Amino acid sequence: MDLERYILERSSVSGDIISADTFLNHRVDPTVMVEFGRRIAAIAAPLRPDVIVTAEASGIPPALTAASELGLPMVYAKKYVLPGPREAVSKEVRSATKGFEYTIEIRRHVLQPGMRALVVDDFLAQGRTALALGEIVEELGCEMLGAVFAIEKAWVGARRLIEERGWPVWSVTRVVSVDGGVIRFG
Repeated sequence: MDLERYILERSSVSGDIISADTFLNHRVDPTVMVEFGRRIAAIAAPLRPDVIVTAEASGIPPALTAASELGLPMVYAKKYVLPGPREAVSKEVRSATKGFEYTIEIRRHVLQPGMRALVVDDFLAQGRTALALGEIVEELGCEMLGAVFAIEKAWVGARRLIEERGWPVWSVTRVVSVDGGVIRFG
């Protein structure tokens, strides 16, 4: 499957926002997700992760298909945490596309210390969710292997922020610009 062509045909652009809501993060196309999962699994297999970690909701489709391909469990950080004492590790994340902050958490009992965790998400834009997930993974005593994204908005430069933490970054597709509303890969 030519994922770049599919993204060009099915996405829309508004400013620097790429809307993939007809196949990736609102309405999900299972055929495309299986392809993303297969490609993410090919990147992940040599790393030998024990678990795939993502955040709800948009990260779940590519993470689940990758986990399925690898025969691994998937853990997703929950959003909109209720108040009160928690047996979890949580972080605040600012959403560039939604314009507000939210909390994500992973309960302590779902990741055991020493597990090798790989973060998988739909988009790498600002990198805030991946950074928060990586911090949670490490705070829970797991090894953070890096992060894989279905689509990277390379011109934003978030890859650098994640790599500065010592975490490798991979992407299935890299968008280098959306000048004039036209998606360009590179």
